[in-house]
Amino acid sequence: MLALDGTGLNLADVADGARRRLDPVHWDFFAGGAGDERTLRANEEAFTRHRILPRILRGAQVRDLRISLLGCRLAMPVLIAPTAFHRLAHPEGEVATAHAAAEAGTIMVVSMAATRPLEEIAAVGGPLWFQLYPQSDLGFTSALVRRAEAAGCRALVVTVDSPVFGRRERDLRHRFVDLPPGLLCENMRDPSGRVRDIEMDAGLDWPRIGWLRELTTLPILLKGVLHPADARLAVAHGVDGVVVSNHGGRQLDGAVATLDALPGIVAAVDGRLPVLLDGGIRRGTDVLVALALGATAVLVGRPVLWGLAVGGVAGVRHVLDLLRDDLDRALALAGVAGPGELSGDLVAKVAGG
Repeated sequence: MLALDGTGLNLADVADGARRRLDPVHWDFFAGGAGDERTLRANEEAFTRHRILPRILRGAQVRDLRISLLGCRLAMPVLIAPTAFHRLAHPEGEVATAHAAAEAGTIMVVSMAATRPLEEIAAVGGPLWFQLYPQSDLGFTSALVRRAEAAGCRALVVTVDSPVFGRRERDLRHRFVDLPPGLLCENMRDPSGRVRDIEMDAGLDWPRIGWLRELTTLPILLKGVLHPADARLAVAHGVDGVVVSNHGGRQLDGAVATLDALPGIVAAVDGRLPVLLDGGIRRGTDVLVALALGATAVLVGRPVLWGLAVGGVAGVRHVLDLLRDDLDRALALAGVAGPGELSGDLVAKVAGG
């Protein structure tokens, strides 16, 4: 196992290592949330209100963590969430992250705000999904979708919780507005080579999702679903999956924690499409709880950036290995042989935490 300056026993250790290495401005960009950061904290705190009810004598000597998800066979139910600006953490940026994901047998969701071109990330050869902020310029949005298709991306993850930018006060205090010289949002180049700004579109609506559905045959997942009514609408509009997410607490401060929203979303979709959870995952036991409450898989964002900052490919792989090994151990201790055996009766919610 990778030794990270003698630390790295858990994701908190990796975070400490990343904090020491990163420029404080960049650390705060990755670590921060919106407003008072109540939702940022709530995502992790929600897991402290859940306890595992292990079963005994179940013969779970051999565990199988593999899952199938929208045509992809994964080694574990943990995906890499879309996060921006990986080259702030490591010179190889998203290419290093993609190598680690491929080695670990999981999916990387490439951010539209990546600092390496999608084609270079795809050349690594691992399974990719592409995260999309639909732009008001439909022609440019269409070109982005075609680019993702040509690169071999296997799904689109459409972020729908960002009609405007959240107020991120850490960034405002640092006056962090522009990327350092030499770093660009490479996926925002138009045919002329000009790099466009990413627009948050307050006019985004369900008809635009219908337009995307007609534009591509790729599976479409909506990221940022918290209300059960919206989950039902996603089913009605032919969406292929939903991601329960509050943007890592970076958009609407005071929004519900993703784990608290998960059961309502699971009930609303009623098995008609996969439900993924994004936000607050720091242990394999957190993964177990999310899956037991109905998630098909989870995504991790900030821990991946921490690993990238500390050790590049090896650092990201270490983060994924920590989660995989911790989940495997948790399944064994809970008397469960694999994700498919998890159910809500294995989790109890308690007051406080």
